[in-house]
Amino acid sequence: MEDCLAKKMEITVSEAEKRTGRNAMNIQETYTAYLIETRAVESQSDGQCAPVESLWRRYSEFELLRSYLSVTYPHIVVPPLPEKRADFVWHKLSADNMDPDFVERRRIGLENFLLRVASHPVLCQDKIFYSFLTQEGGWKEMVNETGFQLKADSRLKALNATFRVKNPDKRFTELKHYSDELQSVISHLLRVRARVADRLYGVYKVHGNYGRVFSEWSAIEKEMGDGLQSAGHHMDVYAASIDDILEEEEHYADQLKEYLFYAEALRAVCRKHELMQYDLEMAAQDLTSKKQQCEELATGTVRTFSLKGMTSKLFGQETPEQREAKIKVLEEQIQEGEEQLKSKNLEGRDFVKSAWADIERFKEQKNHDLKEALISYAVMQISMCKKGIQVWTNAKECFSKM
Repeated sequence: MEDCLAKKMEITVSEAEKRTGRNAMNIQETYTAYLIETRAVESQSDGQCAPVESLWRRYSEFELLRSYLSVTYPHIVVPPLPEKRADFVWHKLSADNMDPDFVERRRIGLENFLLRVASHPVLCQDKIFYSFLTQEGGWKEMVNETGFQLKADSRLKALNATFRVKNPDKRFTELKHYSDELQSVISHLLRVRARVADRLYGVYKVHGNYGRVFSEWSAIEKEMGDGLQSAGHHMDVYAASIDDILEEEEHYADQLKEYLFYAEALRAVCRKHELMQYDLEMAAQDLTSKKQQCEELATGTVRTFSLKGMTSKLFGQETPEQREAKIKVLEEQIQEGEEQLKSKNLEGRDFVKSAWADIERFKEQKNHDLKEALISYAVMQISMCKKGIQVWTNAKECFSKM
């Protein structure tokens, strides 16, 4: 971790800007661009700071970067991007992806994504990631030259592997179930949080009504007027503070959403392992079939019914020379298949070893982050309750002085 990019470079997404341009279909569109600023952390003690480098990136470019990382490093739980469009939104807030508050939260999420990648012991060393941070142009060409899109496994193939793997690794099966449960639990937690936020909003607005009533009442009272006016003022201040509180609530919601999306990153690693296991089993099955064919040709016996065997009976047996030639071809294919199977076995073992090391790293990070987020959320709720008690304590004092 001492050599990770995050230790050598300060990375921020400092600004978001609404722009209008034409896409690849020459259709005018409105989009948001994000300003990435980087500065090398100098080890010299001369007191001078390195200059800040900056460039603009669209959300779609962040998506391309993450797709490239996911395909290039299939054994790694690649950090997720913040949502492109608002989900699990408390209904009093805008779900518009161009809304300034949403754009600001997404800016923070994109910065967090870059910092996650820059802190990862493997991903931080990727040259294309470094180019994404430091080169205005040319990085997309570098991505395309890797041919990563050809390496990407199709969804149909992944689905086929899920149902046809005969000997799935129990650890990855359990991990897939865990990721499904994690996603389900966090989704439910976010829905509950939205309902709590809605009730909280209602409570604060009721205090606003108290403030209005006390203020109007004070206008017709002589002796009680000042006390009622002061109490109303405390209620108004309390009601007005709801906007800042809900903004802070959304920040905690975004922290939970990150791990909602991390669940899919976990499943992606599981799917890749299933594909590798499926390819391994298919290679072993093909090798067994070729060995059987070779044995049948060598001994002249057919173990199983085949169209080839029926053809031989109808039109006569092959000549010894033809049989020898086929045996030779099969022996070469068997040798090649054994080497391929050995290579796939080795690749599979390396994948499991690397993937499990990264999964353990992810679990440690998850436990730390969610613990901090939940504690901070609890502290915020306690603080709000204390503020409510203080408001009514102040109101009590105002009433006592009447």
